[in-house]
Amino acid sequence: MRLLIVEDEKRLAVSLAKGLRAEGFAVDVVHDGLEGLHLAGEGAYDLIVLDIMLPGMNGYRVCAALRAAGNDVPILMLTAKDGEYDEAEGLDTGADDYLTKPFSYVVLVARVKALLRRRGSAGASPVLRVGTLSVDTAARRVHRGDTEITLTAKEFAVLEQLAVRAGQIVGKPEILEHVWDFAYDGDPNIIEVYISALRRKLGATTIQTVRGAGYRLVAV
Repeated sequence: MRLLIVEDEKRLAVSLAKGLRAEGFAVDVVHDGLEGLHLAGEGAYDLIVLDIMLPGMNGYRVCAALRAAGNDVPILMLTAKDGEYDEAEGLDTGADDYLTKPFSYVVLVARVKALLRRRGSAGASPVLRVGTLSVDTAARRVHRGDTEITLTAKEFAVLEQLAVRAGQIVGKPEILEHVWDFAYDGDPNIIEVYISALRRKLGATTIQTVRGAGYRLVAV
């Protein structure tokens, strides 16, 4: 799952991003409304955490512009304001939920996960099945038959990208884009570390290497 945080309070944005990455999300962060609108329009995000009071363009206008363009990505609005009018205005522009500062980080994570579950339940089943392997994207749990396999947050995120496109080749750039974030400038071969860990836990034949192209999750 890839999230976008549009928040001009840099310390808060960095703190939120760090926490959400620890939960297994890939997180991009920008601090300006116009930049947020541009990135949201260009990137494939699963959810946007959007502050209302932003330089360049406020959150209401960013949200309204995304909805006018047909972008239905879930939006969780943040604001230092409170009051029914502000909440109504945020929801009227197309936001899916609203959180007033100061807020508990635990509550924010719960709201994020609830919005993602809601979106998943409106479409396909959140459980991806590849042979005897099942990947529950809502509960973030993996089973091989009746046996649960414990994965770290990053291991699960890598597996999820392969499971979504089971049987197809998924390249390293695609995995990096969705599991890490656009600011990641480390060694792309870090993916090989996680693939090796997944093979140990899932079985070596589950993930195939397609030389020069990427990886493929197959049914076994």
